[in-house]
Amino acid sequence: MKQLYIGLVAIFALTATGCNKFDDDININPNNPEKASATQLIASAQQSLSNLGSAFDKNASPYGIHYPQYISGTSFTENSRYNTVNFNFYPIYAGPLMDLTEAIRLANNPNEGPIPNQIAVATVLKAYYLWHVTDRWGAVPYTEAFQGRGNFTPKYDSQQQIYDGLFKSLDEANAAFIAGGIIKNDIIYSGDMAKWKKLGNTIHMLMALRLSKVNPVKGAEEFNKAVANGIMEKNEDNFTYVHLVDEVNENFWYTSFTRKGRKWFAVSKPVVDYMQPLNDPRLPVFADKNVAGNYVGLEYGLPGSVTVVINNISLLGSALRQQNSPVYLVTYAQALFAKAEAAKLGWIPGGDADAKINYDKAIEQSILQWTNSSAGLAAFMAKPEIIYNPATGIRQIAEQRWIHLFMHGYEGWAEWRRTGYPLLSPAPNNNNLAIPRREGYPTQEISINGANYDAAVAAFPYGGADDLNARVWWDKP
Repeated sequence: MKQLYIGLVAIFALTATGCNKFDDDININPNNPEKASATQLIASAQQSLSNLGSAFDKNASPYGIHYPQYISGTSFTENSRYNTVNFNFYPIYAGPLMDLTEAIRLANNPNEGPIPNQIAVATVLKAYYLWHVTDRWGAVPYTEAFQGRGNFTPKYDSQQQIYDGLFKSLDEANAAFIAGGIIKNDIIYSGDMAKWKKLGNTIHMLMALRLSKVNPVKGAEEFNKAVANGIMEKNEDNFTYVHLVDEVNENFWYTSFTRKGRKWFAVSKPVVDYMQPLNDPRLPVFADKNVAGNYVGLEYGLPGSVTVVINNISLLGSALRQQNSPVYLVTYAQALFAKAEAAKLGWIPGGDADAKINYDKAIEQSILQWTNSSAGLAAFMAKPEIIYNPATGIRQIAEQRWIHLFMHGYEGWAEWRRTGYPLLSPAPNNNNLAIPRREGYPTQEISINGANYDAAVAAFPYGGADDLNARVWWDKP
């Protein structure tokens, strides 16, 4: 599996689509990948964003949604019982990360947009993917990655070093953007550099909050810097991957439910039991009613021997499994929840007063994002359990953020690991395995990059083996 380090550019993702998601000039001859431009490579990397909720394979069964218990399996329940320990980061490195590395190297065509903007957008996207990778595995190749034949066995950098490097990269991207100069082939923001700049700073801010337990002084410093540089200001700024009404670019859940007829995914009992008593306006989006007209969540982590009667439970909501249903990756409401927590922690001024303002606004924007309506908002905000209480503020913020991040499993899992909320129980009938704290490295690394693999495992910040129980750096016990 030397492809990770050789770094072949994943141009095939562009040429295989033949759809209107990209400008016509993005369709290139797969036999001449060297002709790809920086913006085409950026578009290729963007196309991989839809995979972040799964095992980075659009045709694979998803994993991230199970860790924060958003979804319960109706069949083949191994994922929700943590049976898979080792996960492969090679496709992320050899695909979007290599595309972006090459895009930064090639960004020299002013006809496709100002060069600084091409580099800045690629840098923001690369930081986002690397953030995703390090939060799943911890220490990973970083400073010695992407050297091609120059280094087949890169060292693993500590997560702290990676975070420091990504903060620096995002600072550089923020400073590099040129106002008003759009780039071509942008399938996320259509070349709007103001939105890309706000995205980079919002990612920076969310990364900073991850340091709340392990280095709050550094976290507060980076958080305030990001806010000062300008973060998301409305739902229209959301970092959203929009699928298309065609088979190649359709939503994973449409493929599973409609094209393949697999009713394998129900909304979990923890989600329904939390939302239903509060008459949460988002529940009808998240879940379908059962045949009796009720919302019934499925017990999480059932053994495979149990037969689930599909008509009795709430499957994943129909609105989320349309062919062109979007995937929300970084959102305005998410930024507001972060500001609410930062105010509660004393990282930004305002204390509980500002925590309440941002918390209330976050819930409002979350409901508007998911339902496109304010119906039921006032009644929901008046619920005693929802009204901000300084004594339980952190828990309330965390629980509402958990609901808001529904289906963005890896992000919801990261926030659960960091805050401990909501209070979740491990899957039963799974040999007493705890809810995972990280994912194990690719098994091929032992033979391909053994010395650096061994050094990384030996340097785990809180000890442990290469399994699901060791903790990443910011997940301080």
